[in-house]
Amino acid sequence: MRIHILGICGTFMAGIARLARELGFSVTGSDANAYPPMSEQLAALGIDVMEGYDPAHLDPVPDCVVIGNAMTRGNPAVEHVLDHALPFTSGPAWLAEHVLAGRWVLAVAGTHGKTTGASMLAWILEHAGLAPGFLIGGVPENFGVSSRMGERYFVVEADEYDSAFFDKRSKFVHYLPRTLVVNNLEFDHADIFEDLAAISRQFHHLVRTVPSNGRILRPIPDAEIDRLMDMGCWTPLETFTTSAASADWRANMTSADGATFEVARSGVTLGSVSWPLIGRHNVCNALAAIGAAAHAGVDPADACAALATFRNVKRRLEVRGMIDGVTVYDDFAHHPTAIGATLAALRSHIGAGRIIAVLDPASNTMRSGAHKDTLGAALAAADTAWIYRSPSIAWNIETLEQTPGADIRLRDDVEALVHAVSEQATSDDHVLVMSNSGFQGFHQRLMNALSERHR
Repeated sequence: MRIHILGICGTFMAGIARLARELGFSVTGSDANAYPPMSEQLAALGIDVMEGYDPAHLDPVPDCVVIGNAMTRGNPAVEHVLDHALPFTSGPAWLAEHVLAGRWVLAVAGTHGKTTGASMLAWILEHAGLAPGFLIGGVPENFGVSSRMGERYFVVEADEYDSAFFDKRSKFVHYLPRTLVVNNLEFDHADIFEDLAAISRQFHHLVRTVPSNGRILRPIPDAEIDRLMDMGCWTPLETFTTSAASADWRANMTSADGATFEVARSGVTLGSVSWPLIGRHNVCNALAAIGAAAHAGVDPADACAALATFRNVKRRLEVRGMIDGVTVYDDFAHHPTAIGATLAALRSHIGAGRIIAVLDPASNTMRSGAHKDTLGAALAAADTAWIYRSPSIAWNIETLEQTPGADIRLRDDVEALVHAVSEQATSDDHVLVMSNSGFQGFHQRLMNALSERHR
């Protein structure tokens, strides 16, 4: 059986492609823009990726066309599918039918932390010998791939983005998890959601699908998740926290940067973690993963031991290199809360060293200006923040330069931005590059400029 995937190079759809190959499907796909790490993963699988959306890619006719949620009416391939009545489905629906049915599904949802939290959970289950399957919107370094079939348990990053142009429900409504983590809930995806209430409604649909013999894990304090659960919950809840609040699961950070912490359940310390990650947000992700794994039968002490060997996902505060004494990081942050958390984590780790932040506001929400009132304050944690002012930004982003207590500077050209940052950075500086796109190869271009300067 052959499937053709439209939008195959997206993180989710590339994972679908890999799972389909494991199941024995013949897989081809089309995309307009391929960049690492997914382009590399598809190439390693020998999957034929066709450039653009020419209807000729659908000849001979596949048994099913799996349509990514970036595809819209007017796309030539989509119009061909509809005009010729070709069988089609969405990625989440395909996953639910061919992979998730009959399995113990553990889903990690929330505005932030989904990819990292799901990767932690998959690694804990793997370390415990449970051989989980997973589909994650990134490449967990412990596994080197974004998806695999596995055995009984399946960990899925539960994304609230819509399923397809013909199915505007969030992807996660298809998954029917037995174990659910809801990490946090904030406004995002302004291109498809009118407001936070619209997002909360989709999360409530997800909560409604978790069985009464399942488990939902949630942080405290969190007023938005309080409101979500007040809409109705029929599943046992467990709470987790890194604060002084009383919760089922609690982490006591024994180092300021979160590189070491103790884990307690109902006030009883069960284990400690010493790992290569930093940041309070990652400690929260770890607590959620430990609690979710416990629901699947993994001893929390064993889960703590697993995290000692956890390696984070690519593009999550990933060190890309140290050139001429300057450390360059790549991070996927694209929301003010995530930006603030990443900067706080880096600050707690490096102390008084200078942080130069570089932001590519490439997400639909960033470009629309939905976060214009909070973005400047988030970037103020850096000593200097540079922003790429692309032509697609639809608001007066220059106002960020007036943010009190912040040094924010804009550039209209990526090459000019590379030059400005390389000129500013000196030995012992830390350059944090944040983008959810390929950013025109900025990271490598910056490191090349630093190397040339060193020579």
